[in-house]
Amino acid sequence: MIKNGHHATDDHQKGDAGCCKPAGEVCSPEKRKRLVRLWCDGCYDMVHYGHSNQLRQAKNMGDYLIVGVHTDAEISKHKGPPVFTQAERYKMVRAIKWVDEIVEGAPYVTTLETLDKYNCDHCVHGDDITLTVDGKDTYDEVKRAGRYKECKRTQGVSTTDLVGRMLLMTKAHHSNMSNPDYQQHTDNFGKGPKGHSPWTGVSQFLQTSQKIIQFASGEEPQPGDTIIYVAGAFDLFHIGHVDFLEMVYKQAERPYVIVGLHFDQEVNRYKGKNYPIMNIHERTLSVLACRYVSEVVIGAPYAVGKDLLDHFKVDLVCHGKTEVFPDKDGSDPYAEPKRRGIFRTINSRNNLTTDDIVQRIIENRLQYEARNEKKEAKEMAVIEAMKKREAQEPNTPTTQAAH
Repeated sequence: MIKNGHHATDDHQKGDAGCCKPAGEVCSPEKRKRLVRLWCDGCYDMVHYGHSNQLRQAKNMGDYLIVGVHTDAEISKHKGPPVFTQAERYKMVRAIKWVDEIVEGAPYVTTLETLDKYNCDHCVHGDDITLTVDGKDTYDEVKRAGRYKECKRTQGVSTTDLVGRMLLMTKAHHSNMSNPDYQQHTDNFGKGPKGHSPWTGVSQFLQTSQKIIQFASGEEPQPGDTIIYVAGAFDLFHIGHVDFLEMVYKQAERPYVIVGLHFDQEVNRYKGKNYPIMNIHERTLSVLACRYVSEVVIGAPYAVGKDLLDHFKVDLVCHGKTEVFPDKDGSDPYAEPKRRGIFRTINSRNNLTTDDIVQRIIENRLQYEARNEKKEAKEMAVIEAMKKREAQEPNTPTTQAAH
């Protein structure tokens, strides 16, 4: 059982020198002058907990986080085709609880002009590298001006890795990433002609209690809250999930939304194929990052029974328009909430499923493989240039040359 942020706007945090008032309270003029505004930007395609973790770290460096999201045209020009449309990507980023504001159609190259336009003190980016179509560092200008801050990349996940899992269609990917098929695929996906890039490479995600605590930081339900329970796989957390959870959140004036996540084996039982794409730990962080979620139950029972409903004092149980698979014994997993009259079917008006995303990837497999190969080649060229520069300047560490 993991507690998350209670309300959609309760993620106001005290920064290095920023406002320390709770969300909803107005700071004094003196405090307002010290508000630290930060800028992040990116494609945010196939948003995963790695993106969320970057934005969490960025928010902790200040008080107000603005996120610029690039258009489909800009991404296609510099990287290759995005998996999600710009409208889908804008909505996904808005749903991340550490984001205060988004800028649609942000320029691909981050300039001082952009930072000044949105009154941002610094730009924050991960410790990987982002290159333009001609191989230039997109953050060069803000770095030289001393208005660049860096956060750590989340080990064990990347869009490349997730695409790889979908293309493999192997049932063992979430429990054994050392299998030969997976290794061969990551070799094809993450290696250029001259070696292996540390940014595009894949490593296994290892869950820690600290990471869960960082993502959760929530509250207990308060008197007067409506406790709403939903359950499912929430695999490859996507815009279909966001639209559903937003509709669930709107079912009450003071919602406290609990998400029950099924274990990997349970998801595979009713979904089949190679599902889930993401393991239970990855799915937990993805859901915890959503501003509409208050709490997560890790490994929730498939049947929403009396014990669960009574334990959490659940007022309402919701399910989307997707098919409800029977329990192992053939029974309806929602029989008890239906008997109590607290079951509600939610129509989010978004029919996107995890299957649809996998189909998008498979249909465009060659394009995505070409995109990753191109990205890898550019990264390797930068690494070679860094090595040469280090050889010429022995006192300059390689990592310093990269940032």
